[in-house]
Amino acid sequence: MNDKWIDQPGVVRVLYYPRSGGGYSVEAAPVMIEVEPGVSISGYLHAAGQRAPVLLFFHGNGEIADDYGDIAQAYTGLGLTFLVVDYRGYGQSGGRPSGSNQLRDAVTIFEQLDGVFKQHDLQPDRLYVMGRSLGSASAIEVAAHAGERLAGLIIESGFADTLALIDLLGGPVAAGDEAQLGFGNAAKMQRVTIPTLIIHGELDYLIPASEGLRLYEQSAAAAKRLVLIPDAGHNDLMMVGWRDYFLAIERLVRGE
Repeated sequence: MNDKWIDQPGVVRVLYYPRSGGGYSVEAAPVMIEVEPGVSISGYLHAAGQRAPVLLFFHGNGEIADDYGDIAQAYTGLGLTFLVVDYRGYGQSGGRPSGSNQLRDAVTIFEQLDGVFKQHDLQPDRLYVMGRSLGSASAIEVAAHAGERLAGLIIESGFADTLALIDLLGGPVAAGDEAQLGFGNAAKMQRVTIPTLIIHGELDYLIPASEGLRLYEQSAAAAKRLVLIPDAGHNDLMMVGWRDYFLAIERLVRGE
């Protein structure tokens, strides 16, 4: 039995809400990325052009890649190829989700992107990583691992303290070193030096804006920006702050 706290049944129960899905009908290419023998992660590739920069996106815990079929057009409209991937047990992915699997799979997916690009005849000139909510842990893990191989990191509604989040969600209470017991997002941000954008809703009561602020403060990036969206909560952030949301992403991609 895995003895990592983020893999314990009580933690997994409140962190993950897997559901199946597949067969999105828009002009998106389905992808399957093997993360270990017999286990592959599903996703969708929305291409903006052969040499367009790519945004690797990790979604929230109650979502699947299919949910981003229409939203993807906002990213491709910025000239970004949008690659949204699932977690184990989500979409058409195999296996079962856990904290350790989530982090390990995120890095494995990143390291296999060249194969995905080759398969779809893409030669992107830059690569960005983004994570929303639970996906912030995946994106930060990839950014801390990949370093300058990435052009930038974007975090939407991310969390710094796993232990406090699990407590808030009704999971088991733990005391100790967040970097050892939890995902360690704040500690990892101290190793992230690439351009970083953090977007958070000011009225987010699930993951308070103070968590986004802490990630911003811990970031070692010389070029970093925190965008707080007024009147936005956790699940309506993009809709409430659509203009500011995508303007901030566009500015990061342009190097502004």
